[in-house]
Parts: sequence; structure tokens; C-alpha cells
Amino acid sequence: MNTINRRPAKSLTAQFVKNAATPGKYFDGHGLFLRVDDGGGRYWVQRIVIRGKRREIGLGPASLITLADARSAAIENRKSARAGGDPIADKRQAKAILTFEEAARRAHIELSPTWKNPKDRAAFLSTLEKHVFGRFGSVLVSEVTTSNIRQAILNARKTAPEVARKLTFRISAVFKWAIAEGMRVDNPALAGALALPRQEKSAGQRKALGYEDVNGCVATIKASGASNATKLALELLILSACRSGEVRGARWEEFDAAAKVWTIPAERMKMKKLHRVPLCSRSLAILDEAKAIDDGSGLVFPGTKQGKTLSDMTLSKLVKELGYAVDVHGFRTSFRTWAQERTNFPREIAEAALAHVSGDAVERAYARSDVFEKRRKMMEAWSGFVAQPRKDNIVRIG
Repeated sequence: MNTINRRPAKSLTAQFVKNAATPGKYFDGHGLFLRVDDGGGRYWVQRIVIRGKRREIGLGPASLITLADARSAAIENRKSARAGGDPIADKRQAKAILTFEEAARRAHIELSPTWKNPKDRAAFLSTLEKHVFGRFGSVLVSEVTTSNIRQAILNARKTAPEVARKLTFRISAVFKWAIAEGMRVDNPALAGALALPRQEKSAGQRKALGYEDVNGCVATIKASGASNATKLALELLILSACRSGEVRGARWEEFDAAAKVWTIPAERMKMKKLHRVPLCSRSLAILDEAKAIDDGSGLVFPGTKQGKTLSDMTLSKLVKELGYAVDVHGFRTSFRTWAQERTNFPREIAEAALAHVSGDAVERAYARSDVFEKRRKMMEAWSGFVAQPRKDNIVRIG
């Protein structure tokens, strides 16, 4: 934040406050200014002299506090300070500042309804309990420093690097809540302030099967004693290069067998963007076989309980029990490596098949197509490769 805009009293307008996006401080009057963070957050802050000392008072986020209300509060604070009072102390008495742990638990209660996955709700608190509360959980949320946070995250990286990646965002969420509650005026968990060294991905993360071994794995899955739902779901997952949750949650109304397309709605996609999947011949055959296990719930691959999807653990457990020490998600890597090493399909085609966002913002603005027909050829080629037991089968396209 490097912009300071000093203006005469009451120079801000409601429209300016609504549209302000450039990081900086925008002054109004009576010490009141609008602070715009690097992340786009807009907060009211008042700079005021209280009993001979210059202080700053957080008045809340601009999304909740109007310009008129902020000005009114600033005037009242200034009157109190001139009369020898302490508006900060008065505010603390009216609303006690919580410790970081107390604030985190309060924030968790309010944020929980916004998380669809129960695992995310549980993980939010469990990771803070394990890696943060013991370090600065008892410190007032207004007194926690960037150094406190940085050390906690660096320490978490030693034992749980993947958890450490998410820890920053969870800590930041607590401070965003605290700012909204008027308990502090800044967010010390912003990436720029933490200046964390780049974190390399774990070497053993998302273990993938070599693409030349996928055929044998599929054959082993088919010959196993697992339920038909599990076997068919795994095979479709491999052939479509989709994520586990996308396959396990597949519903019959998403498929158009005549058009040979599977349309996954945005709410079921990681990037919250509708994704069309071209169906190869074998994928269509899998759907035909799945009709025999239709339980009326609408799920293509129903779990053992009526109306419930298969669990991710069910798929993962089967693969490992069959002797493949890989992650189910790793089959996407198998497909991607095959496309890169064994075909002439352009990179953007393979990335689109994985529902990845590629290119910069300008490129994406002009490239509106999902290259569906080109992906259809690629997925048919992938299916053909998987069906072939020979490791030296090279598919040349284009």
C-alpha cells in the first residue's frame, strides 16, 4: 500500500467509496480515511489524537459502514477525545477484544454455513488448533503480529507442507472477521506482508501411475470383486480424466447419450465453471452397464446407502488393495503425461480436458471456445490407448 491521497474535509463521495480499487489511503475529514488493501478490501480508519498520542481507530468495512455513518462516528470520536475521553477504550469496553482463538471460533461459526464440504468445516478449526492456537491463540486478535503468523506457518511446513498452504488463508479469514467486527484495522496475514519463501510441492504428492501401466490397472479393476458401481466409476474417471468428486456425484440428467456429451454443472466443478466432457465409445458402454445398478436416486454410481454417493475412500482403497500405490487423482496426471509424450495434441487441448484455466486474462478473454470437438478426438484416442495392453502403442494425431 503506497498511495496516500490527502483531500479537503468531506471530499469523498459514496460513489468513489463504492468504486475505489487502487490500494492506498483516501482522506475525508476529521482524520477519517478510507484504506484500500492490496486484496481490494476497503476499510474505514480514523486517525485521531487521544490524550496527546496519535492513534488509529478502525470503524469497520466500507461494505457495511456507509460514508455518512463513518463520518458521524468520526465526529463523535473527535468530540470525545477533545473532552479528554478515550474513544478506543470506550469501544473496547462496549465490545471486548477477543483472543485470536476466541475470534477464530466465532469466525468459524459464522463462516461454516458457506462451506458445502463438512471436511472443510472441520479442517478449518483442526489445523488452527494443531498449528496456531498453541503459539498465539491466547494473544488478543488486535495484538497478533505478522511475525507470529509467519513463524507458525514456517513451522507447519516442516511437518505438514500441504496443510501449511491452506493455513495462511484460514488465518487470514479470522482477521477479515476481526476487521469487520472492529477489533483491528489491518490484516497481518496478507501474503505480501508475510514474505514467505516459495514452497515447493511435496515430492510424493498425488502419486500417479505411468500411462503405459493404466491398461493393466483397468483390467485388474474389472477383474476384482469390488461392486459394479465402484469398478464402473473408476473406469469412467480414468477415461474422462475427471476428478473423483465429479464422477462420484454424476447424475443421469447430466448425460446426453445421443450427443455423446456429459455436462457437469458449475456448482460441481472446482473452478465453478460448467464443463463439457466428450464421451468416447467405452464411456457410453459404461453408462449402459450402470443402468443395471440404478437405484432411483438419480446418481449414476450410487453408494451402499440410498441416495448417497460413493466415498472417495472407496475408490482409493480399491486401487491400493489391488497393488497400485497411487492416488485416484493421479490418473489425471497419467492422462496429461500421455497427451504430452505420446500425442501431437496442443497443450491447451489437454488442459481444457482437465478443466484447467490456461493463459493470461487477456488470452482467456478472447479464447471463449472449450475446443470440444478437438477434445473429443483426444479422449477417443486416450480410450484406445488404455484399451491396448502393449506399452509401445504410440498414438499420433494431427
